Amino acid sequence: MNKIATSAELEKEQAELGSAGRTNASVPTWSAAQSGAHRVNRHGWLSRLRSYFILAPLIWAYTIILGTVSLICSLFDRNGRIQHRFARLWSQLVMKTILSPVRVTGMNNISGTDNYRIDNSRPRVYAVTHASALDIPILYVYLPFQFRIIFKSELLGYPFVGWHLKRSGQVCINQQNPAASIGAIKSALRSLRGGMPLVIFPEGGRTRDGKIQPFLPGAFFLAIKAQAEIVPIAIVDTFDLLPMNTYHIKCQPLEVRVGEPISTTGLTVQDTEAVSAKVKTAIEALHSASRTTQGQPPSAVQAGNSGQRR
Repeated sequence: MNKIATSAELEKEQAELGSAGRTNASVPTWSAAQSGAHRVNRHGWLSRLRSYFILAPLIWAYTIILGTVSLICSLFDRNGRIQHRFARLWSQLVMKTILSPVRVTGMNNISGTDNYRIDNSRPRVYAVTHASALDIPILYVYLPFQFRIIFKSELLGYPFVGWHLKRSGQVCINQQNPAASIGAIKSALRSLRGGMPLVIFPEGGRTRDGKIQPFLPGAFFLAIKAQAEIVPIAIVDTFDLLPMNTYHIKCQPLEVRVGEPISTTGLTVQDTEAVSAKVKTAIEALHSASRTTQGQPPSAVQAGNSGQRR
């Protein structure tokens, strides 16, 4: 009876394997299982402990110390340039702490002919994807020039961060009551026309699922009014690095992809939706592109990073 049962089991297993082969199913190999386990364990409990007890406390320390000094400097710095330098220093410390190397491609799209020196001689708005709180320090480190950020009013409630945003010349937009932001919009328009680049997050906030969200209506109103170029930028893999609602920083390589500027010359506010769709298409293409297809050599990144600092 045991032989009959064993034979029946073998026939059943052979039938199952044959069925799997006919449906193009695959049986995981030992090496594939080990590879999957390696990916899971790479950011396991040791990674969590490192984040909670080393990385996050260090970042909070940088924020409190440099934030306090920046606030003191704001008493003497009306245009926010000194505070921008403190924000850049804070960002450099954060990026060194999180052990996540960043590769930048496409800087040649926004540089002049002088050794990748950034050309901000014309008004520019930088439209950036937003998947993580760590997008901000990445921008301060790898956009090597003075700029101002358009941010939502909810951020004013965060200690040090909100205080810095309010006193350093950034542009606060009340998404629930846009009429209350008219003064800030007019000020931003003057700054943009005067040559100060603006950074916007057209999704309106961080993505919750890692996918690019619909753009806010009127996200490019300022760019069109100032006849400014719009530069699409995709920051890749920061959602995996630090998504919302966690302090677990999963250290890993990142990438910043800079696209070709999109002109708004001759456009009016009636073209806002068409411009938004064009920018979104450009950002999605940058975000989904393979790492191997980005054509700028690493040396160009270093040159761009050490370029113009106004």
